[in-house]
Amino acid sequence: MKVNRILVFQHLRIEHPGIFREFFKEDGIESTIVELDEGDEIPALKGFDALWVMGGPMDVWDEAEYPWLIDEKAAIRKVVCELKIPFVGICLGHQLLADALGGEVGSGNHAEVGVMAIHKTDSGKQSPYLESLPDKMNCLQWHSAEVKSAPPGMEVLSYSEKCAIQSLSLGAQVFTMQYHQEIITSTVSDWSTIPAYKDALEKSLGENAVNKLEQDALDNIDDFNKTARKLYENWKLMVLNYSFHE
Repeated sequence: MKVNRILVFQHLRIEHPGIFREFFKEDGIESTIVELDEGDEIPALKGFDALWVMGGPMDVWDEAEYPWLIDEKAAIRKVVCELKIPFVGICLGHQLLADALGGEVGSGNHAEVGVMAIHKTDSGKQSPYLESLPDKMNCLQWHSAEVKSAPPGMEVLSYSEKCAIQSLSLGAQVFTMQYHQEIITSTVSDWSTIPAYKDALEKSLGENAVNKLEQDALDNIDDFNKTARKLYENWKLMVLNYSFHE
């Protein structure tokens, strides 16, 4: 199937698809942004070719404070299980998918904040999503919650020393990642204005944490963006060959 229209769930205006927006534009893909934290309504899901769900400072269990999480998780279940639409989740989006489909999400034993290494699992080494990507690669991490157990039927594609489930897949339909592959040059400075993110950053990296992480991210940005490009191309090939009847 060809991707013409992507629905994007955002939980913070500055936490968007980043570099992937450029790739969407190059391919003439129309993106419909739903800013859930600002009260946007979830549109009719039929007619979209994919759903991308981004990160955010809230946790999957914060339904009392953010009641729209209930509707969001219901929409994710409908997209994946009923409509069989391709799905991509990043950070909170990765966790929401796991929670919505019967996995377990909880606080991690150790927060991961900074440029850190992830490693492919045996399944990841065979996965078309990660084809031509190194078995060990650096990426930006910025989370304290994590997926503790994967939903039934899903494969774990990568892990880190502190977090056993860094990416998940379900056939050619679903790919999620705990880490941030979408980053651009302004990402760290933008996100550090959010109190919850800044607190986590300073607890992990100490004094002058913003400057340290921003420089570290900028030192790696070329590799990050090349990896994002390859991941996107792999995802497009998966979706191109995807059948709604898989």
